Amino acid sequence: MNTPVIGVLALQGDVREHLIALAAADAVARPVRRPEELAEVDGLVLPGGESTTISKLAVLFGLMEPLRARVRSGMPVYGTCAGMIMLADKILDPRSGQETIGGIDMIVRRNAFGRQNESFEAALDVRGIPGDPVEGVFIRAPWVESVGAGADVLAEHEGHIVAVRQGNALATSFHPELTGDHRVHSLFVDMVRANRTPESL
Repeated sequence: MNTPVIGVLALQGDVREHLIALAAADAVARPVRRPEELAEVDGLVLPGGESTTISKLAVLFGLMEPLRARVRSGMPVYGTCAGMIMLADKILDPRSGQETIGGIDMIVRRNAFGRQNESFEAALDVRGIPGDPVEGVFIRAPWVESVGAGADVLAEHEGHIVAVRQGNALATSFHPELTGDHRVHSLFVDMVRANRTPESL
C-alpha cells in the first residue's frame, strides 16, 4: 500500500478544506497540532490564514523547531498563502516577532495583492500541472519578490511569482483547496509518495 499520510498544520486557517482536498487526491489526511502528531506524517500542508498568528502559535505549541527540523531533513511540505510566507527564508516586511520555518530560498512580500476586499481569481499556467489552467483564488495573498538559484518558479501572475518549488518544498500564493480542482494537491501527494522510503511502505 502506497497511500501517504499527510498532515495539515491545524493551528489556524483553512484546515478543513485542505484535509478534504488531500483525501480527494488519495492521501490519508490528518490535522497536526502537536510534535508527536508531526512525527507520524509523511508530509505536511501549511494552510492559509494569518501568518503572524500561525508563527506565534507554532512557537507556543512547541512545533516551530520540530517543523524546521523535519523540513531540513527533507520532509515534503506545501504552503498556501500564509503557508508560503512560513516557508520563505526571508519576509520582506515581517510583523514584530514573526518567524518562519524556511525551506525555500525566496523573499516574500506579505499581503502584496491587497486587502480582503481586493481578493480575486485568476487562471494560471502552473508548470507540472497538465491540462487546463489552474484557477487561483487570491485572498490577501503574498507574492514572491525574488528566488535564489535553488528555487524553481512554477507560475506567475501579472509579472509576480505566485508558485515556487525547491526540492521537496512547494508553495503557492493562491488557494487551490477552495476550488474543487485537486491537481495541485495531487502534485504534492505525488511528491510525498516519491519521497517515501521502501521501508515505510
